[in-house]
Amino acid sequence: MAGVYLRPTGFVDAPFGYDGQVLRLAGGPCWFSAVELIRVEGGRRVAQQLVPVERLDAAIGGLPADLRSAAEATLARILAPRAALTAGARRIRLDEPQVMAILNVTPDSFSDGGAHMADPAAAVEAGVRISEAGAALIDVGGESTRPGATPVWEGDEVARVQPVVAGLARAGVAVAIDTRKAAVMTAALAAGAGIVNDVSALLWDDRSAGVVAAAGCPVILMHHAGDPQTMQDRPSYGDVLIEVYDWLAARIAAAVAAGIDATRILVDPGIGFGKSVAHNLALLNGLSLFHGLGCGILLGASRKRFIGALSAEAPVTARLGGSVAVALGGATQGVQMLRVHDVAETVQALRVWRGLRDAALTPSA
Repeated sequence: MAGVYLRPTGFVDAPFGYDGQVLRLAGGPCWFSAVELIRVEGGRRVAQQLVPVERLDAAIGGLPADLRSAAEATLARILAPRAALTAGARRIRLDEPQVMAILNVTPDSFSDGGAHMADPAAAVEAGVRISEAGAALIDVGGESTRPGATPVWEGDEVARVQPVVAGLARAGVAVAIDTRKAAVMTAALAAGAGIVNDVSALLWDDRSAGVVAAAGCPVILMHHAGDPQTMQDRPSYGDVLIEVYDWLAARIAAAVAAGIDATRILVDPGIGFGKSVAHNLALLNGLSLFHGLGCGILLGASRKRFIGALSAEAPVTARLGGSVAVALGGATQGVQMLRVHDVAETVQALRVWRGLRDAALTPSA
């Protein structure tokens, strides 16, 4: 099977003085001056070419008819602004990078397991604090999906998350529910959650797509390989960037076929979920490819093991610098949502990044 892929690159600070030489990425604050045009046959790259924006129409026009049509559609998706998310009464714009804060109500999550397990009121208070620190959204989870984690019965998961979701919603905080289970989604949405974040991309529970479609809420579809018990047992890909892209494209199509509005879908390449360090780095370097799917992109790399592997095996509690570096790398490639543990530090880094970008966008006197 033949395919063509477009990866925006050659990012510039501002478009001024570059008429016809740059394009705006997904209606956000990033402009790109070149595209890596990749051709694939039989799952293998057979050609890749770095094409300046001013020659992009000619390069696409020179493709065979079927690939030309696909490339034109992909480019249109890359350029199209992303619709804002509606989470309950809150509206979350995707024309700039936003922070999603992690709030686990679990005993065994890899970073904050046990921190908020026994006291829902304290968990709500913590969620309100991190919202005030600048998080646009709080992602509440009641089941760890770290490598080696064991499944949690849906009744226990509901009992863990429902009071926390309800308390945060009453406080006016935008809430996502991080779960694979339809029953947990239903309970959390009824309690005030506005977004579903499913690490299985609606595959683990065959009722989940129907729940999301009926609720009309946004959903985050994450790539994974295997399950938490097996996903890190020698993960293997031919071309991880292309394979993850194609997998997510198929999941988007399945979600739309189930009645979910495409404008309410975000995609997550699933850093650390069935990937080696090399796979994670390839995905992070190629993140801008995923704009071709036409959805907002979520990046969840905070405190993950590959950061420790690149930092003399730094423990989870000593991965702040690497986590912020990865978040800024994602913002530079136009990622719209960053899922993090360290909210205040990430928000500060993004404000500085945005300040630099705004200065470049302000014409000098």
